[in-house]
Amino acid sequence: MPIWHRVQAVDLVGACRAFISVSEHGSFTVGAAAARMSQPVASRRVAALEERFGEQLFERMSRRAVLTPFGREMLPAARQLVQAADVLLDEAEASKGKPWRLAVPGLCSTAGLARLIAEAREHGITLDLRIAAPAQRIEFIHAQLVRAALLAVPSDEATWSVPLGLAGVRDPGVRRVYIETLRMGRASPGPARRIWIQPEDDVPHIRDPLTRLRDAVGLRPAQLMAATDLPTAAAEVFRTRDLLLCSPAQAEEFALHWRPIGEVGLSRGFALVAAAGGNPQHIEARLGTAIGRCLGAGSGADRTADGTADGTADGTADGTADGTERVTA
Repeated sequence: MPIWHRVQAVDLVGACRAFISVSEHGSFTVGAAAARMSQPVASRRVAALEERFGEQLFERMSRRAVLTPFGREMLPAARQLVQAADVLLDEAEASKGKPWRLAVPGLCSTAGLARLIAEAREHGITLDLRIAAPAQRIEFIHAQLVRAALLAVPSDEATWSVPLGLAGVRDPGVRRVYIETLRMGRASPGPARRIWIQPEDDVPHIRDPLTRLRDAVGLRPAQLMAATDLPTAAAEVFRTRDLLLCSPAQAEEFALHWRPIGEVGLSRGFALVAAAGGNPQHIEARLGTAIGRCLGAGSGADRTADGTADGTADGTADGTADGTERVTA
């Protein structure tokens, strides 16, 4: 049976460090001190290495340790192994200090992003955030310009889910807003009210159900609009009676009155996806709660189950019992 099957596993790097240091100083005592280990440890490591090789590395004299011919032959390879191990350790330390580039949605507030970065630092992770639209985040992943991205996905594929509803300047005084109530009648005064979709929600699993609902309830095509950016959409809502498709947290940020949609339940879904060969699980495990908070997942806990902000909307302008808005704009 080969000798290495009978010898206990050897710390090759540690043993080679002892071997090199003893050979350079010609003494186990001095060599051990130079390698920052005790003399007994150095002796055990060299002895284990000799047993592993099946040959002696040193001729042991009373006060000196002299390399054997076999030891002289092994010394260059031992130095290469130790140097390679040092390079590996240096690379590992440098890699831990490198920023972890992550693509995130533009809907996260500055304060939320700052808290995410701060919490990551507490876990020894330096985040380098790249704010981008949904399609651009996918491109970043494919081009490996980031190590991972928070991608927009349907709710059944999501790690984090954020409820969506409609928000406006005026309090509707109802529990839910039905899109059918935005349909214009012949006697309806003023321009038609619109629903504004921000870029983060201009994705098929959110946009398409809304488009089908718009057509089913008889709204005009122009009553569902995709904005180029969130401030533009919010500005239209501020100056008109239009509504913004958004999360409760965003409505709170803009001081708008938020309600869920009556005909359909919509939510943003997010999943952390790594670039080729990457594994984001350690990031998700450490920062999952912070990421969810930044995205607005679980926000609005102080709201009632049906989405009202204060739970006081018990009736509607037309006296319906279910508290839903069925008054034509």
